[in-house]
Amino acid sequence: MDDKDRDFDSPHSDGSPNVQKNKKKKRLFNEAEEVCNDVSARTDKKKKKKRFLVEAGKAEDGQEVNGESRTKEEEEHEVNGMGLPVEGNSESDVEGASSRKNKRKKRLLKEIAAANRRGVCYLSRIPPHMDHVTLRQILSQFGELQRIYLTPENPTAQAHRKRAGKFQQQVFSEGWVEFTDKRVAKRVANMLNGEQVGGRKRSSFYYDLWNIKYLSKFKWDDLTAEIAYKSAVREQKLALEISAAKKERDFYLSKVDKSRALNSIERRLEKKQKLKQGAGMNSELPVSQQVAKVIRHFPQKQPVADNAGQAKPQLSKDILGGVFGGS
Repeated sequence: MDDKDRDFDSPHSDGSPNVQKNKKKKRLFNEAEEVCNDVSARTDKKKKKKRFLVEAGKAEDGQEVNGESRTKEEEEHEVNGMGLPVEGNSESDVEGASSRKNKRKKRLLKEIAAANRRGVCYLSRIPPHMDHVTLRQILSQFGELQRIYLTPENPTAQAHRKRAGKFQQQVFSEGWVEFTDKRVAKRVANMLNGEQVGGRKRSSFYYDLWNIKYLSKFKWDDLTAEIAYKSAVREQKLALEISAAKKERDFYLSKVDKSRALNSIERRLEKKQKLKQGAGMNSELPVSQQVAKVIRHFPQKQPVADNAGQAKPQLSKDILGGVFGGS
């Protein structure tokens, strides 16, 4: 072993100063090795990063080259997500919209034609215990039905009937029935008008008679328009009645307030009159004719007399006779 190695490694070296120097040298050598390792690691990271960037740039260049190498035919026939050509997409949309419009128009025309073929019958009286369900069951035997509308009974008549203890359920006054074919509606109206309702003998409307009439050139839209007009008129009348009732209420409340004010005034005057009577004042006159009490009196100046011009000084007759030589 060399002398230098002996100085670094031997634990039994002579003298304490040499031991301290050896420790310092070892520590410095280890720190230098750590610094070299850190520098080498950083350089390796930088090299890896550069290599990665270079490879990524080459990959992008290759993609651009591949994109430029596509032929014009492929660009023209490029397809979208639905599998349709891009250039022909707008034309197909226009054709699809036009076809949808045509279908909608055809459907509307069919509905209008079907509505023109329908017929409406009017029922001037609906028997008790009969509703739209039983009416549909009876009339569907003669033809296909579309819509049924029954007018409810007047609320006042309904309240009077319920108060009398009669039938408590809903009762209808009149109704309209729409048939799919106007010829069937006309035939049913001519056949059933004035006839017995019939059905089961246990039913309450077995002996009632049909009051039905076919309405020519009458459509269901006319009925809905009439119902809407009647409801609007009813709401307008109700609004007018409510406004009139509010005016009457306000007038009554104003009169009540005025009467209260007058009563309070009379009570105050009565209290004053009682106080005057207690103090010995004369209160024989009624309250309306009594003069208000004067608290303070202010002296007034005397007015000037009207004959002030006649009080002027005049000369005596003796003086005038001496001056003018009168006898």
